[in-house]
Amino acid sequence: MAGTETPQLENPESEKDELAGSEMPLLDHLIELRKRLMYSIVAVAVLFIGCFIISNWIFNLLLGPYKAAVKNIEDVHLIYTAPQEFFFTQMNVAFFGAIFLAFPVIASQIYMFVAPGLYKKERKAFLPYLIATPVFFLLGACLVYFGVMPMALRFFLGMQEGGPGSVTITMQTRVSEYLSLIMTLILAFGVCFQLPVILTLLAQIGVVGSDFLKKGRKYAIVIILIIAALLSPPDPLSQIGLSVPMYLLYEFSIQAVRWVERRRAIKEAAEKAASGG
Repeated sequence: MAGTETPQLENPESEKDELAGSEMPLLDHLIELRKRLMYSIVAVAVLFIGCFIISNWIFNLLLGPYKAAVKNIEDVHLIYTAPQEFFFTQMNVAFFGAIFLAFPVIASQIYMFVAPGLYKKERKAFLPYLIATPVFFLLGACLVYFGVMPMALRFFLGMQEGGPGSVTITMQTRVSEYLSLIMTLILAFGVCFQLPVILTLLAQIGVVGSDFLKKGRKYAIVIILIIAALLSPPDPLSQIGLSVPMYLLYEFSIQAVRWVERRRAIKEAAEKAASGG
């Protein structure tokens, strides 16, 4: 009888940890969700106020690609055509900065909400992706800031015309339109750069495999082109600038998934050898 009772008493603390949070009633889940949402909203609100105070500095920072695209800083002329336009543009800049800076807080609150319902090994597997998400988002933002945006602006500025005996055509950029363009591109590239994180996480839980991703290359190209057309502004340079890195990220994701599969195979072989011994 003692032999049959032993498995029931084995590692009670481990079992308690594995099932932590699973007994929480629905009302408690809703209260916890409200608390996490409030923390995220407060973080965004506080950062919004701070970013609004330094909105001119953020605005000048976002002008970096424009300055890089022209030869002289004096050639940079931005306009606004409505009295309230620049004020609301500053608010948009402040909100963009607040979301960008609050992303780690929002991600950590999401993790704290879902973590009690995960097994211990799932929580450990989830943490690296929590760190990788802002890193890849920042990589996408840097590609826009230092690569795609200056290249696109040089192309658009090169379309200006003028000279003796001809009509002068110059680009008079509105403040709101320029900032809308660069912020849209930063968000689009930041989201699309999550592709390796998402696919590797799906591979970790066994939803996708490297063979499946290899066979789906032709479909992936079509999907990438559609996503680039939807997320980027309607000009060829922006769409190509988004679709090419996304395809490279897809190829990188295949290698990352293969690495996950090799690690899983090694672990399963070791467990099988240990159980056989």
